[in-house]
Formats: sequence, C-alpha cells, structure tokens
Amino acid sequence: MSNQETVDYKSELDETQRALREITLMIEQSQGELAKLTQRNTAITSHLQQVQKQGAGVDELRMAYDSALEAQQRLFVMRGQLEKLQNDKQHLEKYKAVLDKVVSGAVESSGAVSAASKSQMAGIEMIVNAQEAERQRLSRQMHDGPAQALSNFILQTEIAMRLLDVDPAQAKDELGNLKMSAMGTFQKVRSFIFELRPMMLDDLGLIPTLRKYADAFKEQTGLEVSVTITGTERRLEPYLEVMIFRAVQELLGNTARHSQATMVKVHLDLGNDFLRVSVDDNGKGFDPESLKESSNLGLKLIRERAEMLGGNFEIDSAVGSGARISFTVQAKN
Repeated sequence: MSNQETVDYKSELDETQRALREITLMIEQSQGELAKLTQRNTAITSHLQQVQKQGAGVDELRMAYDSALEAQQRLFVMRGQLEKLQNDKQHLEKYKAVLDKVVSGAVESSGAVSAASKSQMAGIEMIVNAQEAERQRLSRQMHDGPAQALSNFILQTEIAMRLLDVDPAQAKDELGNLKMSAMGTFQKVRSFIFELRPMMLDDLGLIPTLRKYADAFKEQTGLEVSVTITGTERRLEPYLEVMIFRAVQELLGNTARHSQATMVKVHLDLGNDFLRVSVDDNGKGFDPESLKESSNLGLKLIRERAEMLGGNFEIDSAVGSGARISFTVQAKN
C-alpha cells in the first residue's frame, strides 16, 4: 500500500469515527424524544377513552380521535427514525472494522489490501442503501395502508355504537362496512408479513415459497406469472434460499413497476454445481447500458451477492424486445 493510500484510509477512518460519535449522540437524543412521545401518546389515548365513556358529541370525539391519531403517527415516525439510526450505527461499526484492518496492515499484500478493502466498503455501502430504500418503501406502505385503516376503525366503531339505539339498520350497515374494511386490512397485513419474511420459506423451503409468491403477485398485479423448476428439487442452504427468494422478489417488483409487461416467467434450474435463476418478461425492454447510471440498488445488490457466491449476473434486453435477467450461484451439496 502506498503512503498516499495509507493517508486516505486514515482520513476515512477518522471521518467514520466522527460519524459514529454523531450518530451515537443522535440515538441518545432520539431515545429521549421517543420516551416523551410515548408518555404523550399514553395521555392522549387515556383522554380519548375518557371522552368515549362520557358520551361526548361527534365533534369533540373527532377532535380527540384526531389528536390520538397524530400522536400515534409521530410515535410511529420516531420509532422508525430510531431504528434507522441504530441500523446505520451498526453498518458504520462494520465499516470502521474494515478500515481498522486496512490501516493496521492486517492484509499482507498491498494489492490485496486495496482491492479487498474497496470491495468490502462498496458492498457495505450498497447494502446500507438498499436496506434503507426497502425500509422507506415499507414505511410508506404501512402508513398509507394498514396504519391509516386501523386508526379509522376506532371512529367507525364509535359511530356504529351510537347508532345502535337510534337507527339499528344503519348501525348494521356501518358494522358490515367495518367488517369489510377489516378483512381488506387483514389481507394487506398478511401481504406485508409475507414480503418481510415468508414463514413458509423456513418451513417448506424455496420452491413452494416461490410458487406461493408468484400466485400472490399475480393476484395483486394482474401479471401472468409462471414458475418453472428444473433439475433436482431439494432444500438448499438457508442463506441461498433467502438470497434467491429476495432476488426473484426484486426482479418481479421491477417488472411490475417498469416493464409494462403482461407476462413474466421465472425459471429456477437446480443443477448439481450451479443454481441458475432467470426472470423473463414480454415488456417494453430497455438498454442495459442505461443501468450504469441507474440508482437501482436492487439489481446491483443481486449482482454483488451472485459474484460473492461464485456466480455471475446477466442482462439480456433491448428496447421493445422484453427483458431476461438471470444469475447463477454455486450450489452446495
């Protein structure tokens, strides 16, 4: 390693240590704010319950409900912010550990130091950014979907209860609407749980989970999705099953969001030496060169993980000709 490289890495280490100190302070401040918001939320919820018991008018009830909803949303946002800071701190600590090894000369070959350390740093940064993008997406979905719907259930229930003595028929209609809303929200929550970590991946393995996910994806998006398995069907190492499932999840999501396709085919070839996954669609296609300037962290992360597992990543597409994205990883028997 040259003297200039050593200086650069020491400077980066100093900057990382400074960032760690700042984020640790921010975590402490956020924990204090979270404690205050938790107390405020408890007090407002208690007030809402008191208003409900006193039989207050609709306007007063709505004001109490709005205050409770606002407190819950602020608490939800603060918890998400604290979780993000804690995750960022963990990744910075990993990054610092890599820099410590580089600066202390833990790797003997200077060429190996430069290549390995840069690769590790790029990998950590990519993972952090990809995780943050996914966290933001799920946060938006939760806020716009189940969180909002569950909050509305409180008011719907109160309205139905007040109508029971005045207009039982209308109260019955309100309860029917509430039941339908609850069923829809329940399905959304199940979908979110499946997106986060399908339990059947651990229980039944990759192949049944992929087929189940394809059926659910077809129902949600209207895309015609097929899954084909070739080779010897078997359970894989847990990390391989997770990696392949997440990759297919990302590729199907990209197809639905960007390709304007009507049909997509997922093919998993379980070879003895390599596992190959391909996702083909009949959409509008794209110029693969355009991805070099793209901010699509999902595809970059799939490529990174496939190469780390001894495989490769390929894109076959052209404007107007659909797309095939495939990758291979080494199989473990």
